[in-house]
Amino acid sequence: MLPTDNRLRRREDFATAVRRGRRAGRQHLVVHLRSGATDPHAPGESAPPTRAGFVVSKAVGGAVVRNKVKRRLRHLMRDRVDQLPPGSLVVVRALPGAGDADHAQLARDLDAALQRLLGGGAR
Repeated sequence: MLPTDNRLRRREDFATAVRRGRRAGRQHLVVHLRSGATDPHAPGESAPPTRAGFVVSKAVGGAVVRNKVKRRLRHLMRDRVDQLPPGSLVVVRALPGAGDADHAQLARDLDAALQRLLGGGAR
């Protein structure tokens, strides 16, 4: 499970990542990344943690399918949070095909999107 400190919860943080961040789309996912964004809500001067949020609409499937996709994405993101710059905001939006995708397909799409956003991948 993704630690509480690494979860994106505020609506305005989601909006910041989507509107001001970079985007990379794949077959089952679209990933929005706002690198090194400072958190105005964080106390102190330490670097804020990387935070991730997930958007899984009804187009993906029923409640059971949507929750399954969210659980898989949270699990995948937990292992990848350390690769991102501190203070980054990440929003992972599942596309309608994500409900039928298995864990490995979601992992490949997430890795490819993050690699592109971090400057290591081709278009």
